[in-house]
Amino acid sequence: MRKKVVAGNWKMYKDKSETIELISGLKEKLSKFNSEVEVIICPPFTSIEIAKELLKGSVIHLGAQNMHFEDEGAFTGEISAKMLKSFGVEYVILGHSERRSIFREDDKMINKKVLKAVSVGLKPIFCIGETLEERENNKTFDVIARQLTEGLSSISNEHLNEIIVAYEPVWAIGTGKTATPSQAEEVHKYLRKLIEEKFGRSFAESMRILYGGSVKPDNAKELFSQPNIDGGLIGGACLKADSFYDVINSAV
Repeated sequence: MRKKVVAGNWKMYKDKSETIELISGLKEKLSKFNSEVEVIICPPFTSIEIAKELLKGSVIHLGAQNMHFEDEGAFTGEISAKMLKSFGVEYVILGHSERRSIFREDDKMINKKVLKAVSVGLKPIFCIGETLEERENNKTFDVIARQLTEGLSSISNEHLNEIIVAYEPVWAIGTGKTATPSQAEEVHKYLRKLIEEKFGRSFAESMRILYGGSVKPDNAKELFSQPNIDGGLIGGACLKADSFYDVINSAV
């Protein structure tokens, strides 16, 4: 039985005081929460240290939103996997559509990041998904097959179990549009079959695949009840303790 995961991607939101307020509110709501659902928050780099301190003794895991594939060097503005690890980060989002589209990260670069992350003990939340144009041209399966194959190239069996896949249709991120539960399930089912073909049945059955794309308290329950959807990567709804808690509760 795959344990459900709900991860919150804060993106470029929340300064220091707002970080304290959000985590404090979330901790209070989750204080009596059982561990049926794995909860992860991914604040901006500037909030990582204080988040780690605030999360002590809670059920919430700490993640980051991105990282570089080199250990160190003259890469102004970048953060290494080693740096994240030293601050107690457990998860890292890689290949998010905003990194792919705005910052021009390609599959090859994302693969380097995935390999680096697992080599230092970070667990990637590896994102894939098609644009609206690709979906309308019936290229959804081709796109996600390429992204999965190239993004997880050279990953050893030892590290496969540390990876969470997040399917995020680009056309549904921050737009208010959401894939219907049946649309999302169709892609998740295809992904699990693809993982089985590439890595074997045991990995396909154990790997958790999240849905991301305008998940809210009013649609989360139906999405998370689909047989191949193991939770969500949440954007806007994770920025308030009440709405994020409601999404988490939908996964129970």
